[in-house]
Amino acid sequence: MTAVAAATFLLETRMTQPLDGVRIIDLSSVVMGPFATQLLGDLGADVVKVEPPDGDILRHIAPMKHPAMGHIYLHHNRNKRSIVLDLKKPEGLEALHKLLKTADVLFYNVRPQAMKRLKLSYEEVAAINPQIIYVGAYGFSQRGPYAAQPAYDDLIQGMSAMPALFHEAGASAPRYAPLAIADRITGLAAVNAVTTALFARCRTGKGQAVEVPMFETVTQMVLADHMGGFTFDPPEGGYGYARMLAEHRAPYQTRDGYMCVLIYNDKHWRAFLKLVGRPEMFEQDPRFGSHEARSRNIAEVYAFAAEQLKQRTNAEWEKLLREADIPSAPMKTVGDVLNDPHLAATGFFKTSEHPSEGRLREMTLASHWSGADPMPHRPAPRLGEHSAEILREAGYGDADIRRMAAAGVTKLA
Repeated sequence: MTAVAAATFLLETRMTQPLDGVRIIDLSSVVMGPFATQLLGDLGADVVKVEPPDGDILRHIAPMKHPAMGHIYLHHNRNKRSIVLDLKKPEGLEALHKLLKTADVLFYNVRPQAMKRLKLSYEEVAAINPQIIYVGAYGFSQRGPYAAQPAYDDLIQGMSAMPALFHEAGASAPRYAPLAIADRITGLAAVNAVTTALFARCRTGKGQAVEVPMFETVTQMVLADHMGGFTFDPPEGGYGYARMLAEHRAPYQTRDGYMCVLIYNDKHWRAFLKLVGRPEMFEQDPRFGSHEARSRNIAEVYAFAAEQLKQRTNAEWEKLLREADIPSAPMKTVGDVLNDPHLAATGFFKTSEHPSEGRLREMTLASHWSGADPMPHRPAPRLGEHSAEILREAGYGDADIRRMAAAGVTKLA
C-alpha cells in the first residue's frame, strides 16, 4: 500500500475530524500564529500551546473578566491545551524536546535568530524528530536584507503599500486597515503550508522546514491587484488598479443611509441605466458601453452611480436592485453583523460556557465538512491549565512536575 493509500485508508476508517491524530507544538503568540493554529485545532489537530511564564501577550488585551483572559485571546485560542515552559531554563528546554519527539508539526512566529538562540533551529529540531514539519511564520524571508528585522501587522501593511493605497483612493491621510489583516492573511497562508507539508510527508515520509514570511505574502496579495502597467516589461502605464482606487469605490450614500452596490458587467449596467431612466447611455455614451471602456473611465462611471444612488432610500434601492439582479446589500455595522439573520440561520455564532469566563459568544469554523463530525470544542485555556497533563504525557511523574513548578520551569493553573 502506498503512503497516499495508507493515509486515505486511515482517514476513511478512523478519522472524525480532518486533522485527527496530528499533534502541533505551538510556540506562537499574538495574532498571526494563534489564528493559524486555532484553525488547525478547529479541524481536529491536538494543538499544544507552549507559553512563557507571563503567557501570550494577547491574553492581556482588555476587555476581560479575569486577568490573562482578554477578549482577543479568547477568539484565537480555543481547541488548544496550554503548558507553561520557561525555555531559557535547561529543564524547560529539555521538556520541550520530549514533546517534540511526539509531534508532527512545530509552529513558531518569532524571528529565526531567536529560535537559534534557544537551540531550536530546524537542524537541531530535526535531529530530535527527523519527520517533523517545522513551520516558521515571521516578518521577512531569510534570503533578503530585511531578514533580522522585527515585524508586526502595522509595519507589514505600511511596507506593502496598503496605507499609501488608502490615501491614493481618497482617504485624507494614509491609514492602516482597521483589523490585523496582514496577520490574518499570513495566518491563512501558514495553515496552507502546514496542511500541504503534512500531505507531502504522507507521500515522501520526509519532514521539512517551511518559511511563511509576512512581507512577501501580503505584498503578493497587494500587487496582484495593483502592479498595473508594471506587469509588462517595459511598463504599459503606471501602477494601480483604477477601479480599486476610484474615489467613489465606497458604500454609496442614499437618501437615508449607505448601500454597497457592485454594478460590474454589461448586464448589470444595462439594468442600472434602465432603473435610473437613462437606458440610452449604454449605447450612446462611450464611457459605459463595454467593460474595457468602463475600466478606462472608472472614476467618472462610479461618480455617475454615486449621484444616482442619492436619489432613493436604502429600502427602495434594496428592492429595485434585487429585482434587477444587481449585486447589492445595505452597509452594516459590527452590531448589525452580530444580529445578521443569515449568520444566525447557518449557526455561525454560538454560545458556550467557559469554565472560568462564563458564557461566551463564539464564531464557528466557517467551512463545512460532509465527512467530519462537528468542530471539536475545547475552550481557550487558562495559562498553564494543561501543564501537568502534558508533562505526564511526556513521561514526567507528579513529583517531578511539582519540583519543576517550584523552580519556575512550568506553571500549574
